[in-house]
Amino acid sequence: MSNRLKDNISSSYFEAANALKGKNARRRIVAYVESYDDIYFWRTILSRFEDNQRYFEIMLPSKATLLRGKKSVLKNFSAVGPNRNDGLDARSTLPLDNLGEALIACVDADYDYLLQGCTPTSKQVLESPYVFHTYAYAIENLQCYAPSLHDVCVSVTLNDHRIFDFREYFREFSEICFPLFVWSVWAYRSGNYTRFSLTDFNRVTDPGGFTVQHPETSLQNIRRKVGNKIRDLQRQFPNNKEAYLKLKDELRTLGVTPQTTYLYIQGHHLFDTVVAPILTKVCNLLRQERQEEIYHSTAHKTQKRNEMSCYENTRQDIKTMLKKNTGYIQSDIVLHIQNDIERYLAKQVSIPSVTPANL
Repeated sequence: MSNRLKDNISSSYFEAANALKGKNARRRIVAYVESYDDIYFWRTILSRFEDNQRYFEIMLPSKATLLRGKKSVLKNFSAVGPNRNDGLDARSTLPLDNLGEALIACVDADYDYLLQGCTPTSKQVLESPYVFHTYAYAIENLQCYAPSLHDVCVSVTLNDHRIFDFREYFREFSEICFPLFVWSVWAYRSGNYTRFSLTDFNRVTDPGGFTVQHPETSLQNIRRKVGNKIRDLQRQFPNNKEAYLKLKDELRTLGVTPQTTYLYIQGHHLFDTVVAPILTKVCNLLRQERQEEIYHSTAHKTQKRNEMSCYENTRQDIKTMLKKNTGYIQSDIVLHIQNDIERYLAKQVSIPSVTPANL
């Protein structure tokens, strides 16, 4: 295939390829995603829609250049447009004319969902019936879905003892972060992101010093930092109260509740700085507990040694298991993504609502 042809692949190309296979052949629908990790995530979402009439093939948009990210996914659908410089994940502002019944794009929402059309890119991602997004900031947020984190610990340690309440911790973490999160979204909607960036938000919400025995200490530290930053922002923008309260109410209608804020903050920050360190400390205690059980058992020394060796050989990497976590499949957010896909498959190509009222 020539470079010119590959560079201009469209839904029509795949529709024609399907037609060549005959009327009774399963129809292939190509889904472009941002990275290798996204392939597995979107496979868990799209699998339920496959039958004897259709199947999805999930792939990266460019095998030749190895470009990754949302910019690459959208860029492959038409000519290059002007770059955004709003401090979010960079990508081009592009018409998505090449998408269609046989070619879709599956991307992280980032802040584009919450910006609600305030930027050209946000408008495109929300309005195209062939672009599906995570609603949560990224797939990492859903991999860190709090109700599923105990299961991740079990998969890592093979110890089902519940020594930490992940649901309660991330409920309180979210409630503390929510007022500052409203400011963060406002900053990007209003163009003030240079005065309060995602990096600034992440720095304030870093739960450094977390311990499993006293998680409230890290929460109190975050609460103190959030309060200080909010007072600072109020001094910088003294006339912003009305806009702030209006946005706060709007975010609730979009599904962002004070209890679920962690799903909408930057995914890499949540995964690497918040959840993975907490899981590591919880799993270390669970491993230690299991090792002590073996050590203090009444078995013979040789049997204990063999048992300990067998247990150590089952050790799993925490981040690897977290990336394979599919507990999010029962979440309200995934249900909304699936509803969008159902509308697309039903040929309801009118622009879907961008407000997940059922979240």
